[in-house]
Amino acid sequence: MSSTPIRYGATVKEEPRDDPDDVLFNSLYGVRTIELNRPKKLNSLNGSMARKILPRLREWEKSQMANVILISGAGPKAFCAGGDVAELALQNKEGPEGQKKSADYFGLEYQLDHLIATYSKPYVAIMDGITMGGGVGLSVHAPFRIATEKTVFAMPETTIGFFPDVGGSFFLSRLDGEIGTYLALTSERLQGVQAFYAGIATHYLDSSVLAQLTTRLSELVFKDYASLSERQQLINSTISEFTSSLPARDSYEKAPYGHLSGSLREAIDRTFKYNTVEEILAALRKEAESGDEMLAQWAQATQKTIALRSPTSLRVALRQLREGKGWTITETFIREHKLAVKFMEHPDFVEGVSARLINKPPTKPVWKPSQLAEVTTSDVDEFFKMPSPEDALVLVDPHPEALDQNYTEYPHAVFALPSEKDIEKVVRSSYGRQGTKAVIDEVVQRWNHKAGVKEKVQEVIARKTRTDGNGIAWKSQDANL
Repeated sequence: MSSTPIRYGATVKEEPRDDPDDVLFNSLYGVRTIELNRPKKLNSLNGSMARKILPRLREWEKSQMANVILISGAGPKAFCAGGDVAELALQNKEGPEGQKKSADYFGLEYQLDHLIATYSKPYVAIMDGITMGGGVGLSVHAPFRIATEKTVFAMPETTIGFFPDVGGSFFLSRLDGEIGTYLALTSERLQGVQAFYAGIATHYLDSSVLAQLTTRLSELVFKDYASLSERQQLINSTISEFTSSLPARDSYEKAPYGHLSGSLREAIDRTFKYNTVEEILAALRKEAESGDEMLAQWAQATQKTIALRSPTSLRVALRQLREGKGWTITETFIREHKLAVKFMEHPDFVEGVSARLINKPPTKPVWKPSQLAEVTTSDVDEFFKMPSPEDALVLVDPHPEALDQNYTEYPHAVFALPSEKDIEKVVRSSYGRQGTKAVIDEVVQRWNHKAGVKEKVQEVIARKTRTDGNGIAWKSQDANL
């Protein structure tokens, strides 16, 4: 981290030309709400919105009356479908000056995302509806991320000649196994409770109870001396009060191969573990010869999907996930800003956005280079050059009670389902020698009987352990190759 230049500065201010109504702010006792208000644009984030949210978040940090921050999207379709990339692509066509404007937008967006990731007060994101790209940045780094039956999560950046940004280097690389790699390279969508089981969301609620939840959160009373952790624990238990029974993760029509569990999950880890796109494609070709018809169809479809993506984006995305495992939360946004600046200068971004989002009807993008073999290591190296101190992203000056600016694991991970590493630790302890039930009971107890924990532990045990006498043992890594 010491080699990454870090600069802090003042919070941005709203500009006269900004739309006065694209974000709505409200107060309900101790709750402060942010409502993204561009429903016709699926609440896509733009500079005007970011310039409103940033200073308001800083203002609330200083207020003793603001206990909980809650962000949501207007309308029935989306929380936030991403950044307004069509506007950015049009700017880029203006040349270096337009590219600089686009790069500045990403700097503003990443300032906001970093502030959320290190925020000094409880922050709740309602991921009700489409949550992609920029919407992920506004939610995924928060301690509380609520998915509903309407949630549609994706990081679709490689489809438009970009890379999975907004902190994707950090959160995708820390998901279980190779889930993050799979989502980054394929832009696969997760529906509803699938986002919860994958670790994207911390809670799953039916959308019909969201208004009641807001009211309930507004009634919470915190002791003046309560720590952030204590406040978050109370919020966590309050959200859990509204959790009803969870739907099956494979109950969605758009999940023909199942989703991120069982044999499909094993195949994802098996094929996406490699450090080159060519090796991943070779593994998928081998998987396509599988005797399991479902897995063979999945592998064939996944090969076709990857073939449609920008070759440059694929190479950059894979490398960012591998390197991002070692980045701190602050380093992540500084390095990603450098990546974004480079992509604004690359032809694939304008081509991808134009083909997919601007052209009517949509056209097939013509990537440059068009083949993986034509994207060299030196080409990719250019994206990962360390920014100079003068060019490094300027972050918002942190509040005295902000989270550690250099954490390498989410400090609030306990509010989500246990990770496979958490479950592995219990299996490798004395509980594993006592058998499956002992492991499940122990993890469920550690996670305060959170809905979904038992189901996840059962799935992980079935996939990652073997019978060992009267107990169970964690399979070695080689056993799943």
